[in-house]
Amino acid sequence: MKGQKRRTFLKNSVSTLGAIAVGGGAPYVFSRNIAKAQDGGTIKVGILHSLSGTIAIIETSLHNAERLAIEEINANGGIMGKMIEPVIEDPQSQPPIFAEKAKKLLLNDQVVAVLGCYTSASRQSVLPVFEEYNGVLLYPTLYEAQECSKNCFYTGAVPNQQLDDFEPWIVRELGRKKCYMIGSNYIYPKETNREWKALLEISGAENVGEEYAPLGHTEFSTVINNIANSGADYVFSTLVGDSIVAFYKQFRQFGFTPEDVPICTPITTEQETAAMGPENAAGHYTSFNYFQTVDTPENASFVERYKAKFGANEVTNAVMEAAYFQTYLLAQAIEKTQSTEADALIFDGLPGQEFTAPQGPVKIDEKNHHTHLWARIARARDDGQFDIVWTSPERIRPDPWVDYLYPNKDCDFTSPEVLERLKKPWSEEKNRSGTMDI
Repeated sequence: MKGQKRRTFLKNSVSTLGAIAVGGGAPYVFSRNIAKAQDGGTIKVGILHSLSGTIAIIETSLHNAERLAIEEINANGGIMGKMIEPVIEDPQSQPPIFAEKAKKLLLNDQVVAVLGCYTSASRQSVLPVFEEYNGVLLYPTLYEAQECSKNCFYTGAVPNQQLDDFEPWIVRELGRKKCYMIGSNYIYPKETNREWKALLEISGAENVGEEYAPLGHTEFSTVINNIANSGADYVFSTLVGDSIVAFYKQFRQFGFTPEDVPICTPITTEQETAAMGPENAAGHYTSFNYFQTVDTPENASFVERYKAKFGANEVTNAVMEAAYFQTYLLAQAIEKTQSTEADALIFDGLPGQEFTAPQGPVKIDEKNHHTHLWARIARARDDGQFDIVWTSPERIRPDPWVDYLYPNKDCDFTSPEVLERLKKPWSEEKNRSGTMDI
């Protein structure tokens, strides 16, 4: 199954803005578009990440990475000879405020695109806004997939890039087959756990418990007692934000060690291990496309520049790495099309765009607007960093609908039928959603 979904990466991926081939207009430019920032002295780009609230622990790093990329691009001459002007909003970790701020950025600030969101709840809150007003969103977080929107470009991992190799690795390398699931109570953990349970069944492993805690929840004594009495030999955690820190600390205080019951997760990063104290994470496992310890020249330079700007004790992580490289992908798309119009970026500029990111060469898929990424599994160290124990032999094509749950299902924004529907002016299809469920 996986071999059919993967492609070898192209050797000539673009690593700097100066290497972009400029020219050629977008093939689809429609009357509803406004060249929002092209007539001004700057190109406005929205940054929409929580700088307060329960998710700020991780979203602040995304915000910082995008700021760093914008400063670097501006230092190299900007885009089309214009500087990028970041327009920053703090949605306070509350999905309704995300939607409110997204509308402000698109209508009042007239930004070309928005770099933003973290949780699936926040992404789903803003998508109707981007679809109604034909805005461009670049979303950097891993998520549960089962979604395609023409107005959104997904630069974080989907399950086939994080889970498909992780679950069999746990069975094969750790010899663990009894799983207890703990997650935050919203769509991403619930859908991810549904996919994980399907993988458990394929491997002949067992789900021995499943619980969800409210976002921001920090009291896990009852859950940990339930884990202790379940017979689980590992925990699969999809907790987010402050809950990660609290759970790992209490898990260790209860007396669990990684040798007894390791925590395996697709979401805990260097950011949370630093916040909880590395001793609470040491020995547990994370599956991600990027870790600070990735051994590439691009990553060594990236880490050095990030620490130089934000402090020697700051750490990098997978979601902020995606936030960083998606900023470059957007800049390259504008350079390619020589346009700030939404349809130029959606249909011509962003699809197929490549960049040599810190994790390795990445590419936006032309058909489904998700990103070809690398897969890695790593074990947390007592210094807060990770030892990478497995890396995919090549970058992995994103599959928003995994085969083991959705056989032969995908989306294709390049098909003539889909293009014909999407290129009609919004006024002709007022009740249309750009999100595809096919």
